[in-house]
Amino acid sequence: MTQWDGPSRRMLEALLSASHLMPLEALPDVLAQCATPAGFPTVRVYLADLELRHLRLLTGKGPDAGQDPGGEPAELRIDGTLAGRAYQTGEVLAAAREAEDGEQRWWVPMLNGTERLGVLQVNTSRDDEALREDAEALAALTALVVASKRDRSDSYARLTRTEPMAVAAEMQWQLMPPRTYADGRVVIAAALEPAYEVSGDAYDYATAGTHVHLSIFDAMGHDTAAGLTANLAMATCRASRRRGVDLAGTSERIEADLIEQFHRARYATGILADLDTATGRLSFVNRGHHLPLIIRAGRWTASLRCDPAHPMGTGLGLPVTVCHEQLEPGDRVVMYTDGITEARRAGGPEFGLARFVELLIRYHADGLPVPETLRRIVHAVLDHHRGELQDDATILFCEWLGTDPRPGADASDLTGLPT
Repeated sequence: MTQWDGPSRRMLEALLSASHLMPLEALPDVLAQCATPAGFPTVRVYLADLELRHLRLLTGKGPDAGQDPGGEPAELRIDGTLAGRAYQTGEVLAAAREAEDGEQRWWVPMLNGTERLGVLQVNTSRDDEALREDAEALAALTALVVASKRDRSDSYARLTRTEPMAVAAEMQWQLMPPRTYADGRVVIAAALEPAYEVSGDAYDYATAGTHVHLSIFDAMGHDTAAGLTANLAMATCRASRRRGVDLAGTSERIEADLIEQFHRARYATGILADLDTATGRLSFVNRGHHLPLIIRAGRWTASLRCDPAHPMGTGLGLPVTVCHEQLEPGDRVVMYTDGITEARRAGGPEFGLARFVELLIRYHADGLPVPETLRRIVHAVLDHHRGELQDDATILFCEWLGTDPRPGADASDLTGLPT
């Protein structure tokens, strides 16, 4: 077990102390200073890019395509590398061969809660029982430091992007919550493409007591105005629910704000839902959107049923129905936009609902964490469309774990984390 009164504790205390007034660019040098006395003379930070295809080296000098002073590549593929496998599975992995200086190399996932930020490359000559625990503790604290700095760091944005971002996409990524969340009640994961051109799709989730809010929006169009429409819908949704407005009332307020702003020239479809984690009761309204799917016991049960109201912003006056579904522990609710199922290459078939669900079930049966499952599905959609989507493609996934309130209860198989 880690000796917290020795070098390991001093390593973490030094990093924590330095982090308060440290810019993100200083992190590699600070890690070297803090970790070397604890037996980690080499620590490198690799962060996942926005499309979750590559791990990019944080050098403190901005992104580049070359190598760092130690000769390590500035970019590693997530698929087909040991570093990428550590990222995909959440496992600490040792390299099969020692580094040139005789040290053992480890790849350690960097997790902010359950959000995967990247991996640490840790070289060490240590060989003791506490090695893995010390490396995991260092990676966890490093992830917290990165998460606390990234929102105000253009260096982080430049490093994790491989091409320029459209204005609408810039708005969406800044407003939406992290792509992964888990506690002892639910696991939530989301995926969205095209990462740099997304305009009209958006997702949201939040917790309040025993309740979890879920929503997904698909705004009309593929331009900056579509991004503004989705942003306004999401902001109104948040403002309304935080005032205690119910689902139907929230969707009506979104409609009113869209009409006031765009005079019925813009609209958004969507699903707004509330999950009572104490009972498993799912309540939702359908504003002209694809109905969510339920996957139960490793099988696709069905799409949920709910009479649709009109898309928000059209003012057609259809009644808004609040529908309900009783979930069972382990049920997975899957919301998606039409860019997933209707993706097609020129002259080819649609990706289709059946293929989408088949991949959801197959990847989970393979034991992959939920975020990795969604990453692979979205990349399969992109590959089906030869890398160029004609519409935004978004998935929002929520699994209800049951009524056990213990933090992390039964979540390890879903997140790739130990409980």
